[in-house]
Amino acid sequence: MGKLDTAQDRALELIGEIGDGLRKRVPDKAAQWIETGAALGALRAGSKVAGNFVRRNPYLVGAAVAGAGLLWLAARYRKRQLATEGGGKRRLQAVRLGDHEQDDYGV
Repeated sequence: MGKLDTAQDRALELIGEIGDGLRKRVPDKAAQWIETGAALGALRAGSKVAGNFVRRNPYLVGAAVAGAGLLWLAARYRKRQLATEGGGKRRLQAVRLGDHEQDDYGV
């Protein structure tokens, strides 16, 4: 068992050294292309998973889209409401009228 463990450890060290050597020798543009390819591969796999989910659960996806739309409408309504109220803070100015005679109704 000890020999097997040491062999595995040594193999992992060699693989790490090979990877480091390749990273040092590969030009930056090539590494960039590899990263871009990996990102595109992940995006493609993710879109396949999403497509299968939508195909299997159309009602759930429809409910999620409708909920997102309702949240957007509520946020839009709230923003408009705050804009018309002056940010939600109304301030009343006191007005002093000159000396004049008031009638029974206070006018």
